[in-house]
Amino acid sequence: MKIEGRRYDTGEPVRVSIEEGRIASVEPVWPEASVDEWPFIAPGFFDLQINGFGGQWFSDEGLTAEQVLSTLEPHFAHGITRLCPTLITSAFEPLRDGFTAIRQACEQEPWADRMVAGCHLEGPYISGEDGPRGAHPLADVRPADWDEFTQLQEASGGRIRLVTLAPEVEGAMDFIRRAVAEGVTIAIGHTAATGEEIAAAVEAGARLSTHLGNGAHGTIRRHPNYIWEQLGDPRLKTSIINDGFHLPPSVVRSIVCTKGSRNVILTCDASGLAGCPPGEYEYHGGRYEVLADGPIVIAGQRQMLAGSGVQTDVCVAATINMTGVSLAEACNMAGRLPAMLLGCEDVMLQRGCRADLIRFRWRPGANRLDITGTVADGTLKYGQIDDP
Repeated sequence: MKIEGRRYDTGEPVRVSIEEGRIASVEPVWPEASVDEWPFIAPGFFDLQINGFGGQWFSDEGLTAEQVLSTLEPHFAHGITRLCPTLITSAFEPLRDGFTAIRQACEQEPWADRMVAGCHLEGPYISGEDGPRGAHPLADVRPADWDEFTQLQEASGGRIRLVTLAPEVEGAMDFIRRAVAEGVTIAIGHTAATGEEIAAAVEAGARLSTHLGNGAHGTIRRHPNYIWEQLGDPRLKTSIINDGFHLPPSVVRSIVCTKGSRNVILTCDASGLAGCPPGEYEYHGGRYEVLADGPIVIAGQRQMLAGSGVQTDVCVAATINMTGVSLAEACNMAGRLPAMLLGCEDVMLQRGCRADLIRFRWRPGANRLDITGTVADGTLKYGQIDDP
């Protein structure tokens, strides 16, 4: 397979040759006509936090491998070649069933095993307070439990690579140390922790803030507070949900300017209701609403969000438009940086790298990237690769 287009990082027109799932060469091409209308080529996106799609959640009790596969596949259309299926706060049984189904899907289909770079357990070891808890069900919030986690890790086949927890919950520090020793990345999120508790979590090994600025009280102390404490700690990278609804542009700019684009990871945090038509839906005893203008909220109001209804291609475009970072920086925030955080293979436009590539069109000001082709491990998974 050969793909021609402009490099996302330099704009140089190139031809990428792929053999046996790897990039065999990246060669410059110089056509006589202008290349200003050529599409871009970039590494595929890697989203750390995707909860489901089309009405299916990865934390559903009784989830099957077939449902996992049908939930994963639509993400290729948005340029996502790797992701972390995310299971949110639930009772033990739905979590066990979800991780088991993901393991079975990966064992059944090689493409799914390569797409699922790891699993993300978001909760249930989080704050029980309204606001920091977000849309997670209060009844299932509980102290950090290493024995429970090891059972879930076994069900997943060792695939849980990221855990979001609140440092203030009972047992959190011991859990963090044990998880880090086992190669699991710990993120701070859905927390009302003090500065001292956040610092202790970082000392124990936490390395990420999960969707900073969300999963928080509506009103907090001016300073100090748990957002400032995480924003100001250089040892923490941060993920943000930049779908146009979760954070205002001024906050996105502040986070990117403070942390720097090399320390900010873009996630869509797509809800299991992403891709569903507007209306009200029930899940785990709660009522959620997909609004006509895009947001997904707890039913009956517009302020408390319950995950996103868009994917990573929208977040990349929004970040460029809001902050002025380059196309290369935004794509890396959604691809290379998540991979490096979890210690996964870093995909670059370079000979020998895994052929996870997207080709897309984008113009400044557009609200999403127009993905025209997605290649995962050298196989075309979405769209087409034609002569530009």
